[in-house]
Amino acid sequence: MARVSQQSLQQAAQQGIISPQQATQLLEFLEQQEADTPSFNLTHLLYYFGGLIAIGAMTLFMNLAWEGFGGWGLLGISIVYAVLGLMLCQRFKHQGYAIPAGICATFVICLTPLATYGFQHAMGWWPSSDQYQDYHRYVHWHWIYMELATLVVGLILSWRYRYPFMLLPVAVTLWYMSMDICAMLTGSRPNWEFRSLVSLYFGLAMTLLAFWIDICSRHSKDFAFWIYLFGVLTFWCGLSLQHSDSELAKLAYFSINLAMMLCGVILARRVFVVFGAFGCFAYFYHLADNVFQDSWLFPISLTLVGLAIIYLGILWQKHQQRLSRQLRSYLPNALQELLANKLH
Repeated sequence: MARVSQQSLQQAAQQGIISPQQATQLLEFLEQQEADTPSFNLTHLLYYFGGLIAIGAMTLFMNLAWEGFGGWGLLGISIVYAVLGLMLCQRFKHQGYAIPAGICATFVICLTPLATYGFQHAMGWWPSSDQYQDYHRYVHWHWIYMELATLVVGLILSWRYRYPFMLLPVAVTLWYMSMDICAMLTGSRPNWEFRSLVSLYFGLAMTLLAFWIDICSRHSKDFAFWIYLFGVLTFWCGLSLQHSDSELAKLAYFSINLAMMLCGVILARRVFVVFGAFGCFAYFYHLADNVFQDSWLFPISLTLVGLAIIYLGILWQKHQQRLSRQLRSYLPNALQELLANKLH
């Protein structure tokens, strides 16, 4: 979808396509529409940076000093913070600040593991000597209760407030749970190879789930954004950490990354293109460093391939509308509507 700038509207008004008053009204309308859409500007950067600091303070950056509050103390602190987070969420919601409201609701979801941990300790149900700060470091079966509670709270609050950012901790919790269930089933801590394989299949499942959400929410907010981001990240990392000495397997890795880039273009999702490009460059580096390290023809050949891809892009730009219509005509109606919303 092309972004319309103030300069473009002013030029349209100067050429008589629209009136200056219409240009001003249209600009105000577009700014209002994009105010709640995540984008890379200073306002949104401050929103998410501040929100992630607050979330990290109660999750990743917790230290052993907090254990001194005891189970009931941790539970009480979590409840106080949760009430404050929900009050801020309601306030921002009524004031029309959707992104800060979603971040505050997400903060409440991220407090759930700490509250559950405190409650288990207070009731004498904690089955291990592990501390809360180990929750984000190690794989253990007994984290499962914290994860189940987080999913329940996350789904309830997501249903209540319907902010896309709230699905991020749900996705992370599902990833944690997949690891802990593997530990529970195998009876031991999974090794690195097994964990990367679990991440690969879990990321693939999350990406397919994001695609389904994308289709279902094609007429509303972008609820699939954070699920796509985390799903593709997890899948690509799990795929890239697989080890093989077979050149055929490495070629398959390159082909999967090319397919990711193609999916990103079709679905208008940059996350596929970015990680797919990383994978392709990693494969080319492997070829240059190991397979063709003594060949002076390889850099020249790779340059020609790059130029050919650029020429292919020129041809696509010339015939994009016609080819896009022909290709989309073979797709289901729901997917056609999704792509039409993304591309127009």
